[in-house]
Amino acid sequence: MVTMQDVARHAGVSVMTVSNVVNEHPHVRTATREKVVAAIAELGYRVNTTARSLRQGRTGVIGLAVPEVDRPYFGMLANLLIERAHEHDYEIVIEQTGSRREGEMDAIQHSRLRSYDGLLLHAAQLAQDDAMLLRGDYPIVVLGERSYSAPVDHVVMANEEGGRLAAEHLVAAGCRKVAMMGGRFWTPGDNDVATVRTKGFADALAEAGMAFEAPQVRETRYALEESCAAVRGLFEDVPDVDGIFCATDWVAFGVLRGLADIGKRVPEDVKVVGFDDVPQAEFTTPSLTSIAPDHEAMADAAVRLLVGRISGERSRDDYQEVVGQVTLRERESSA
Repeated sequence: MVTMQDVARHAGVSVMTVSNVVNEHPHVRTATREKVVAAIAELGYRVNTTARSLRQGRTGVIGLAVPEVDRPYFGMLANLLIERAHEHDYEIVIEQTGSRREGEMDAIQHSRLRSYDGLLLHAAQLAQDDAMLLRGDYPIVVLGERSYSAPVDHVVMANEEGGRLAAEHLVAAGCRKVAMMGGRFWTPGDNDVATVRTKGFADALAEAGMAFEAPQVRETRYALEESCAAVRGLFEDVPDVDGIFCATDWVAFGVLRGLADIGKRVPEDVKVVGFDDVPQAEFTTPSLTSIAPDHEAMADAAVRLLVGRISGERSRDDYQEVVGQVTLRERESSA
């Protein structure tokens, strides 16, 4: 087994210099660093991460648990979090929960067992009373739209405001009969994406004096095939819809396909607004108007909260909620 001492002898430097290079200390001359890196490559030296973590009291690894890894939004989110974590000298390991409570519980347990320094958890199914699972000595920051019965470190979007912006935009664009895809009417105690975004949308429509009733809200799984089929069913029941707000851009992509299938032109016949402003929204035909959260600010906040918890810079009872603001990005689908 190649040791750090072997690398030092091969490179003609001290063991301390090799350690500084391995740990990416900035005060090493470029020529010396290159000589050590070449020796590491030639000898096949591997850092003993277990020993280093015992010395440092951490592994340098953060877990990231998301509902699905094949959705554009979660890919974008993961990329931003990886970049931010790297700025703090952390690596991220990604796990998939499948939008299941069991998967989210497993992510919490496995992060501890795998000795991750902390966990970024995008929770879709945890309940309000699960707050105590997210508090305590182990650092966890929750992303997502759930609310909890006790304070937790939480980064959330301004979902109601986003729904309101979508309604106001469609009304201003001249729509007179609007619908929501991927929504669900809000009742006390509901706090997921479907209900919270629907609530903001419905409240704004009520203020504008527009009817918004059960047939105009279609609950659908957030998948392309389901949203494509659901919009066809919508027009069978409510044929005069001229504006649609989709709970996510992913739902909107399916809706655009479904509208094309039934001969509806966008935006001439039906105007469409999504939510999340994923990069693909610019490249659909027509390009998709979307509610755009401040993704970068939310990624910054999530990593900052977690690293502060890991390092001990924040007190045990210092739990914070950060609300990411939203804007509407108008494109061709609602012009």
